[in-house]
Amino acid sequence: MNERISAHLKIIFAMAIVGSSVVAGKLLVESFPVFLASELRFLIAALILVPLLLKIEGIPAFSKKDIGILFLQALSGVFLFSIFMLYGLKYTTAMEGGIITSTLPAVVAVIAFIMLKEKLTRFTIIGILLAVGGTLAINISGAFSDIERGAAPILGNLLIIGAVIGEALFIIFGKSISKRVSPLAISTMVSVFGVILFLPLAVYEATSFPLTEVSLKDWGLIFYFGVVVTVLAFVLMYQGIEKVPASTAGVLTGVLPISAVLLSSLILKESLSSFHVIGMVLVLAAIYLISVDSKAAKKEASLKEKKVIS
Repeated sequence: MNERISAHLKIIFAMAIVGSSVVAGKLLVESFPVFLASELRFLIAALILVPLLLKIEGIPAFSKKDIGILFLQALSGVFLFSIFMLYGLKYTTAMEGGIITSTLPAVVAVIAFIMLKEKLTRFTIIGILLAVGGTLAINISGAFSDIERGAAPILGNLLIIGAVIGEALFIIFGKSISKRVSPLAISTMVSVFGVILFLPLAVYEATSFPLTEVSLKDWGLIFYFGVVVTVLAFVLMYQGIEKVPASTAGVLTGVLPISAVLLSSLILKESLSSFHVIGMVLVLAAIYLISVDSKAAKKEASLKEKKVIS
């Protein structure tokens, strides 16, 4: 299989798994404290990844810069993402949370412009505006629909937006280190940092939470987060972004909300209103425009490179 196609498929599969975690998270927060659940998730992942890394690659040699980037990845895409996403799902539906995550390509483009000085073209700007419009359509749906939207949907959706920003930073940081550090080493270190970051508040929550009364379903969700969402999705994502530009990876994250919305409807039986559909269409249009813009930019860069060589 073509290396580029393989990288695309890995990112798509990883994002589909992350999309499923929105639904799994909605189920988990109904009966499990957020920090304790996250600590157990990353502890399971670390217990799998650390021995695997030592056996396959040995002890990696990280520079101080690499360790700093890995910590920032863990802080943004693990710690803050998990907090914002799981607390957000306490107040909004998995359906709305899933649709809002589809703004990720637009957020990646904005952050790439701010941090990496990547150019914001006309298509990208229009795409960002469409993504914002889609999010607004979702948040005003409660005024025109009697569909159940959660205890405090606007607060919940704002927290989900915070999670999206954390995931965008995770992708940007991951791209900057993917050429120097292996996918397995990145996944392992991010999980270890996750264990450290969640530990203090997880211990506090554990003192008042009856772990012995946790159901098999909830333990199953914890293991799903630890093994599938963290180990499998992390490794696939890093293997993919090592081979493709950050902008392309951002576009492929459009699979995340589609997975989340479909599973929300199938598993949680959540209803999809006309405003949800409008919001989804606007954001998918944004993803398409940013995708077209990304391809055009790569073609232009390739032509410039050929001119320089000739």
